[in-house]
Amino acid sequence: MAGEKDWARALAERLERELARTTPLIGVRPAQKLLYANEVMSYKAGTLVPQSVRPSPYETDVLLFDIADEQSWTPRVVIETKLGSVTTHDALTYSTKAWTHRHVHPYLRYGVLIGDFGGPLPGRLARHGQHFDFMMVWRGSEPSADEWSTLLGVLKVEIDTSRRLQALLTDRTSGRERLQLLHRRLEFVPAAAPAGAGTS
Repeated sequence: MAGEKDWARALAERLERELARTTPLIGVRPAQKLLYANEVMSYKAGTLVPQSVRPSPYETDVLLFDIADEQSWTPRVVIETKLGSVTTHDALTYSTKAWTHRHVHPYLRYGVLIGDFGGPLPGRLARHGQHFDFMMVWRGSEPSADEWSTLLGVLKVEIDTSRRLQALLTDRTSGRERLQLLHRRLEFVPAAAPAGAGTS
């Protein structure tokens, strides 16, 4: 749907402007393809070194990534986007994409943002989105100041979490971060009352 693609593109552009001053540098790109499988077709004789590999990508709506230099980048956060509504099928599809992308990028963080929703987070998204790290709805297609601030805060936490997870999974040096506990915490943020709603 053209409206959703344009909305995702505008979101990516605004996020890129906001995150342009970060260190390490964060890039933001709409409609970026990302591997969900890297299928090994054959190995070099007598080894476990792949000789022929077939990559398979899915397109993401918005991708945030670390830019190491002109030669390399590392995906950090995917935001799948919807406008106006989200179905059970949408939740299942996006959640499955998150799960498959993590086969190749185990440190990747994944979320869904629904704009122009007009109501609170739907239960079906929580029920069927078990592979999402965050879920958010905006009352309109443009966020309020609080909604934008909340999204930025979540994304900064998720970027940091992705970096730390990657280090935990790959760093074998003596100076690596040593942990005693890894706790997946859920945060519940109440929806704002509709404009003009009062108490009786």
